[in-house]
Amino acid sequence: MSSDALHHINSLSELQSLFAGTTYVAVDFYADWCGPCKAIAPHYEGLAKTHSAPGVLAFAKVNVDRAQDAARAYGVTAMPTFMFFKEGRHVAVNGQAAIRGADPRSLSAAAEKLGGLAKKRMAGS
Repeated sequence: MSSDALHHINSLSELQSLFAGTTYVAVDFYADWCGPCKAIAPHYEGLAKTHSAPGVLAFAKVNVDRAQDAARAYGVTAMPTFMFFKEGRHVAVNGQAAIRGADPRSLSAAAEKLGGLAKKRMAGS
């Protein structure tokens, strides 16, 4: 179930590399054994397909069991946890520093906000 719109990250260095080449990044910290993670995965993938813009907005998935260094670096203790980054710095979107749990409404709102910012960036505004 791989998608060109999703970046599957296996280490902190891979995540940092994505940050280096992309203005905005949404990150899904998940685990294969996590039921809510599986439930929201198709929704996140759909948001990625709708809003991704190469070099401007990327959607990443980080398996916390495979990329423990990345999960530790960002203090992830519950799955799924969604975090957002601008130029490699963790930022709040719509007033939320992170979305914990499978919350499609909040996740959609955050993706739409980032998508709007990405479109402005691409338009040179």
